[in-house]
Formats: sequence, C-alpha cells, structure tokens
Amino acid sequence: MMSIFRRRFSLYANTFKKSIEEPEEFWKEAAKRVAWDKPFNKVLDSSRAPLYRWFPDGKLNMCYNCLDRHVLAGDGKNWGIIYDSPMMNRVMHYTYEELLEEVQKLAGAMAFKHNVKVGDRVVIYMPLVPEAIIAMLACARIGAIHSVVFGGFSAKELANRIVDSKAKLIITANAGLEPNKIIPYEPIVNEATTLAEARLPGAEHIQRIVLNRHLNVKFKLQPNRDHDFYEELMNSKPFTSVISVSSTHPLYILYTSGTTGTPKGVVRDTGGHAVALDNAMKWVYGIDKGDVFWGASDIGWAAGHTCIVYGPLIKGATSILYEGKPVGTPDAGAWWRVIQQHEVKSLFVAPTGVRSIKKEDPLGKLMRRYNLDSLQHFGVAGERCDPDTVHWLREHLPKNALINDHWWQTEAGWPMIGNFSGLDRFETKPGSATKPVPGWDMHIIKDDLTEAAPDEPGKICAKLPTPPGFVLSLWESDEAFIKKYMSEIPGYYLSGDEGYKDQDGYFNIMGRIDDVINIAGHRFSTGAYEECICFHPNVAECAVIGVYDDIKGEIPVAFVIPKTGSQLSDADLTHEIITKIRKDIGAVASLKTCIIVKRLPKTRSGKIPRVLLRKIANGESYTPPATLESLDVLDEMKVALEEHGYPRKDLKSAV
Repeated sequence: MMSIFRRRFSLYANTFKKSIEEPEEFWKEAAKRVAWDKPFNKVLDSSRAPLYRWFPDGKLNMCYNCLDRHVLAGDGKNWGIIYDSPMMNRVMHYTYEELLEEVQKLAGAMAFKHNVKVGDRVVIYMPLVPEAIIAMLACARIGAIHSVVFGGFSAKELANRIVDSKAKLIITANAGLEPNKIIPYEPIVNEATTLAEARLPGAEHIQRIVLNRHLNVKFKLQPNRDHDFYEELMNSKPFTSVISVSSTHPLYILYTSGTTGTPKGVVRDTGGHAVALDNAMKWVYGIDKGDVFWGASDIGWAAGHTCIVYGPLIKGATSILYEGKPVGTPDAGAWWRVIQQHEVKSLFVAPTGVRSIKKEDPLGKLMRRYNLDSLQHFGVAGERCDPDTVHWLREHLPKNALINDHWWQTEAGWPMIGNFSGLDRFETKPGSATKPVPGWDMHIIKDDLTEAAPDEPGKICAKLPTPPGFVLSLWESDEAFIKKYMSEIPGYYLSGDEGYKDQDGYFNIMGRIDDVINIAGHRFSTGAYEECICFHPNVAECAVIGVYDDIKGEIPVAFVIPKTGSQLSDADLTHEIITKIRKDIGAVASLKTCIIVKRLPKTRSGKIPRVLLRKIANGESYTPPATLESLDVLDEMKVALEEHGYPRKDLKSAV
C-alpha cells in the first residue's frame, strides 16, 4: 500500500519535501518563471528575523509580469478580463493588449499630471468594475502602493485608511451597485476626507480620479480636485515604460479589521508575491496560460487581489470579474450560468455563497440547467466549509471537478493548506482542508508549546521562515507585527485558528482560537457543533457561540437557518438538532438553546462574526465591524436572543 501511495502522490511529496528541506534552492528555481529586471543574488535575507525578506537584491515590476510580458510573447489577443455584471446587464471582454493600453494611459495621468511617484500611496475606492483592476495595475506600473478599500465602506473607515496610508491620490467611482439599489460614493468620499482633515491636513484637497458609471446618480466634479476617469485616459501621455522596484518594495497595503474593529495595514511585497502566485495558481488551482479562472470575491479583500487580479494575470489566464450575487441576480443559478457561458475551468468562492445557493435550491434543479463540463476545480475558502455543503457540491457538480475546501489568510496572500489540481489530487475528506501547500511548514502547537499528537487539537502555526508572498509587516509598525503574530510561540507564525491534524496528515480547521467553547473544563470548537448541525437535512446554515454560564463557565447557543421549503416546525427542528448533538458529540456538549433565524450577520467577505454574537448574548458592549453587510440583522439577533432569555439578568460573570 505504501509503494502505491508513493507512486500516486510522488509529485506532491517531492515538491513539498524539497520546499521544506531546501527552501532557498527550491524558491530560487521557482523564481525563474518570473521576469526579473535585475536578477537576485540572495534568495533569503534572515538578518532581521522574524522579519524575513525574499530575493532582497532583485528588481522587477508586477505590472510587467501581469501584462507586458504576455503581449511581448505574442499573447496580447488573449482575453485578460471578462467583466460580467448581471446588475448592469453587461458583459465586456478585455484582451491583454487592451488592458495594457488602458493601464499605460492611467499610469501616465498619475505620474505626469498628478506627480505620483514610487512609494506614494493611492487609495482605490471602487466597485467591482474593470477600471478598478486598471487602477491597481497602473499603480504597480509606476511603483506606487495601492490601498484598495471595499466599495461601500463607511466614511469613517475610509477616512482611517486615507489617514494611516497618507494617501496622495484617490481613485473612485460615483456609485456602486447592490441588487435593486444604487450606492452613491461621492457623499461617502466627501465625508471621509472631511473626517480625515483633522488628522491629515490637506485631506479634503487630495486629488481624485472619478469614474462616472452613468447610473443616473447626481454628482459634481469639483474644479481643481476631481477629474473624470476617461477624460484622464484620453488626455494623458501613456506611461509605456515600467518602474523597476526592489523585490521587497510594497505592492499594496490592505487594511483588514476582521471582526475586531481595529484596522491593520497588511503590507505585501512585490517579488515574493509574484513568485508565490505564479506557482500557487498552478499547484492549487491548476491554472495555466489561456485558462479561465473565476475568483468570485471582491478586490477589497486579499482573495480578490490574489484570485481576480495578480494571480490569473501573472499566469496569462483569463480572469472573470463578476459584479453580482450568488442569489438574486437573478436567481440561485447565476453562478452556474457564468461557468457555462465563459467556460470556467477553476473557481474560488466563499462557503457562505454556496450555502445561500443550497438554501434556495437544495435539490440543485437550477444547476442542472447548465453545462458545467468545463469546471475542473471548485475551491472554497474564507471560512470553514461544513461537510454537508461539501457533500451537496459533490452530489451535483461534475464528477471530475475537484472540490477543494482550502485554507489561507490575508496575511499569507496565497493558499496555505489545500488540495492540488496541478500536483496530485488527494481524496477529499469533507471538513478537512487537506495538506500543506509546498513552502508552508504547518504545525499544530498546544498551549504548553509542544507539538500536538494526531487528532489532538491545538493552535495552527507556520514554522518560520514563511515562504515568499507572506505579509512583510504591518504598515509602519514592525513592532506590532511581531507582537501580534510571532511572539506567542517563538519560531512560528500564529495563525489565530485552531484545529488538528489527523492520522493521514490532513489538517482540519475548526475555527478561530477565541471561538472555542469551554464547558466545565471540556473544550469544544464551534466548528464541531456546526458540522453536526449542518448535516441535518432541513438546515441551510448555522452559527454556534459560547455564552457565559455561572456553573459551567460557558454553554453553547446555536443560531439556525432552515432550508427553504422545510416542513418542520421550529420546535421540532430544535428538538432534532439538540438530540443530534447529544448523540453525535455527547451529553457534555450541553446544547439546550437553538434559535431559529432567517439570516445571520456576515461580513462582506462572508464570515460570521461569532465574537460579536457572543457579546450581544452576554450583554457586553460592542462595536460592529466596518465590514458588516447589514446593521439591521444585529437588531434581529438581539430580539431573537431576548426571546430565549439572553442576556441573562442573573449572570454574575457576564461582564
């Protein structure tokens, strides 16, 4: 059996082994597929450990690697981007030549008219439109550092990012779209710069390049400050060259607050990121030149930077830019229509999108209307995908499509644990993220700082040095970076997630460390509860939190969304879930409260802020994260909790 395993999985095993045992030689070879203006002599600089730097004396340009080199190689007529917007009822195709031409024009306007220089910061506050990608690549072309802010973020959060990055230029649009709703951006940007003025004098006069989307939204370009996007392109001198920057030069700052409410500026390098993406797109997603890849995310997230922009384009692939939703634009068959129409080979989505489709179309009737034969890889990431959803996908997707519940983080910038369309396909174990990606030396570390045994839970960590593409630091805060990620477990990057590795070496991600529920000394992950609950045939989605209890310390509370068309009463569904938890996990799991709801609070990237739910249930003060999709749902959670006796008035240790 072992010899069969070695033959079958030798490509992954050999690649991974060399990446861990001979990392510098491994990445030196891997970096040859990237175009360098000045070849590097040193592969890894460890002189400021744990602040490691890859290819430190090499020089390159990310925009050149994503556009120019493909055009020069004769592939300029290939599609670079397909913009598909059901909300605009529009599909547009951009070749690599067309993208390059537009990027050169915008880069010229930025450099020659607005005097944006190497290292200057440009805030991009735009919806999911091609012009946003053009803006990102134009920044990279001239060595400016872009900071993309999710379109629709509040003025306060936008102001925080303008101030912290000390932005020199803002590129924005007059409006964004949500289903059946137009979101004007001008009032948000105006308020943001007014708020920023107190901490960054002159913020109200920062130059703006504004895209008019022709959505019948009133807005006014202010003379000497605001400039029409396409007038800038028409009147600019194209920036036909590229600025060669150091491998360690920041490509972008991406501010992320997660569910904590405190934004931190993750800094990504240029060279390491280019090398990591060139390899990861092939290893994990199976993507080569000419393939069609769809990152169903937003450019405001790390997943969008990697899976919409830099990852597909560095490979010479076609990237789908989808301005729509999993359901409601127009129905739960929208994703399958996109896959068929554009012959998508590989897909990246958040599990919450799949669950929303499953809720509306549990039998997959809409999926069967479309030909999905082109699809070879269906990747889910961003949060743990419950096994029931994996089983649902397996039942309805083409049998040759790899369902890859992989795991990575904003800090990583590319997949850390997963399955491999471009190496060896391992057997899918629903609930598991599978194996470490080459370059990532992953470990499960217990509280006593020793390695966990197989199936024993602990903190998920990456041994240092981390591979290329990992976050350089936090913007202007090396000390905070080291304290947050590197200090608790010396020699390791602490991911903040908890999980375990099974007997076969598969990693299981169970949730955030602070999502663990401690019931009378027994530790249970919220993921274990949610996995069990989601296997119920009438459950579409759920979230479990731990709330304070004077006797047991904590007890679980489950929020459950029934599937559309479920015939069970709320009382019967609750009884069956509680019985199932007692049977599958045990009586000590102690689930007694199951709250049936219509929806759950989610961030715009699809994550459920369980910490926020826990604070509401415990009667603690809280600040909603800036990334929350809707504030109204919090009132619904309060009412639902109050109906079940939370927050408890007799609780002594709740605050």
